[in-house]
Amino acid sequence: MNRLKGYFNALAKYRYLLEDLISRDIKVKYRRSVLGLVWSVLNPLLMMMVISAVFSHIFRFEVENFPIYYLTGSTLYNFYSESTSSAMTSMTGAGALIKKVYIPKYIFPLEKALFAFVNMLFSMIAVVLMIFILRAPVHWTLLLSPIPMLYMLVFCIGIGLILSALSVFFRDLLHLYGVFLTALVYMAPIIYPMEAIAGNKLLVTVVKCNPLYYYIDYFRQLVMKGTIPGLTENLICIGFAVVFLALGLWVFKKCQDKFILYI
Repeated sequence: MNRLKGYFNALAKYRYLLEDLISRDIKVKYRRSVLGLVWSVLNPLLMMMVISAVFSHIFRFEVENFPIYYLTGSTLYNFYSESTSSAMTSMTGAGALIKKVYIPKYIFPLEKALFAFVNMLFSMIAVVLMIFILRAPVHWTLLLSPIPMLYMLVFCIGIGLILSALSVFFRDLLHLYGVFLTALVYMAPIIYPMEAIAGNKLLVTVVKCNPLYYYIDYFRQLVMKGTIPGLTENLICIGFAVVFLALGLWVFKKCQDKFILYI
C-alpha cells in the first residue's frame, strides 16, 4: 500500500507534465491537418462504411444495426491498439529527456494510454452519430458507457507498462506485436457475431480467453441492448484490469533501473 501511495503522490506531483505531454501528442498528431480532431470522428466512420459494405452485404452477417455493432467493437479495439503500441515506444522515444532530468519513468507509458483514451472519447461521437442516423433505439444505459472504458483504461495501462519495459531490451518485440494486433482483430468479436462461430468450440474458447471480448461485450450491452451487465461481468473486467496493472507495475519496477543502459 505504501508503494502504491508513492505512485499516486508522484503522479500528483507531475500531473502538469502529464497534461503537457498529452497536449503535445494531440498537437503533433494533427499538425498540418485541415480537419484536425475531426479525424478522430471521421476515421472510424469511414472504416465503418468499408467494413459494413463487405461484411453485411458480401459475407451477409445477420447483425441488427451492423454499423453500430462494428463501431462499438472497433472503438475499444483501436483504443487498445493505439495505447499499447505507443506505450511500447514511449521509453525509447523519451530517452533524451530521461538522461537529462529525473522523471518517474512510468509517466511516459501512462501518458500514451491517457492520450489514446482522449482519442477514444472523440471516437464515441461517431457511435452516437450512427445511433441517430440509423434511428436505432437510444437506451439510458448509454450514459454508463464510461464504465467499461475506464476498466479498459486500467487494463491498457498495465499492458503498456509491460510492453514499454520489455521493448527497451527486445526491440524485435515492436515487429512481433504488430502481427499480434492483426491476429487480435479476429480473436475478438469486432467484425463477426459470436453466433457465427458458435459451432466451433475451440474458436469460442479462444475468443473468451481474450480480455477484449469482455470489455467489448460489456460496452455493447450498454449501448445496443440497454442492459446493465451483472456482477460476474463486472468482476471479470475488474479482475483483468487489476491483475495486469499489478503485473505491469511489478515488471516495470524490476526493469526501470536498467533502462538507461539500453536507451
